[in-house]
Amino acid sequence: MGSCFSPKARMNITNHVRAPRLRLLASLVILVAMAALAQPLSADVVYLQGSANPTFNLRFTELLEAELGPDTEVRAFASLRTFDGPAGPVITLGQEALARVLETGTQRQILALLVSPETIAGAAENAGGRMSTVYYDPPLLRQALIGRVILPQASRMALLARPEQIGDYESLTEELADYGIEARVFVVTGDEALIPTLSRALSYGDFLLATPDNVIYNPRTIKHILLTTYRRNRLVIGPSHAFVKAGVLASSYVPLPDYAAEAARFIREWQRTGVLPEPTYPETFSIEINHQVARSLNLPLPDRDEIRAEVRRLLHQSDGEATP
Repeated sequence: MGSCFSPKARMNITNHVRAPRLRLLASLVILVAMAALAQPLSADVVYLQGSANPTFNLRFTELLEAELGPDTEVRAFASLRTFDGPAGPVITLGQEALARVLETGTQRQILALLVSPETIAGAAENAGGRMSTVYYDPPLLRQALIGRVILPQASRMALLARPEQIGDYESLTEELADYGIEARVFVVTGDEALIPTLSRALSYGDFLLATPDNVIYNPRTIKHILLTTYRRNRLVIGPSHAFVKAGVLASSYVPLPDYAAEAARFIREWQRTGVLPEPTYPETFSIEINHQVARSLNLPLPDRDEIRAEVRRLLHQSDGEATP
């Protein structure tokens, strides 16, 4: 049976049905476009050149991502051959990672982590001022004050140093004078002079402050240093919490979650200003203690939290000159 509507009538009916559908479709397109405009076009990107330890890299990445939040992507540097991805700084973990990134000639800002101040000073020249760091090795003033808190009667402290490093400790000795500690640097002129120099240092100081100098303090020498020190009934502070397991009495350190949080603070500052902050030490720290060594020395120790609280009090005393 043919339709009872004329062609013109049928067209009007079709248009009448289609119109609401078209208006609905147009509304949906507008809503989708508005939603897209409300979201960032792409997440901020931070590049990471990890260490040779994949387990550590994964843990650090997880902590960093948790601090930065979902709008910041942490992307592996090694996966970018041309390194022409979105804008963002590069985080390096360790000296080898920093060297690999510098070899690429990248013009991006670099947040170099887990490297020594000496490494930073040398690499910063090649980076053209585009580099910053969160120091990981404990500041020597803090380490020295740990020794002072553990031995309240201590008035003299000894350090070992190579000839070219003597000047590096001048500011430390001046700072320690404000805390009633006299510090003296004993120069180690070679491997054969290590133990004789150490013996002279122990005759002078109430305790030995070990520095992050891996020429003097390393797995090959630490056993001889500790045996000599404890035979003289002296204690060793530092250079890091890893040495506490080897027999050092105590050292401060920054827990990895706190270190990652400080790195995230640097990245957020870059996102806000386009510039990484100046190098700094994290404010937070913990203290590792070898209680077995303390018992061997017949040394009563305060609780580690009490030691940390007293060290912080000393660092923030009223003159305001000392920093953690």
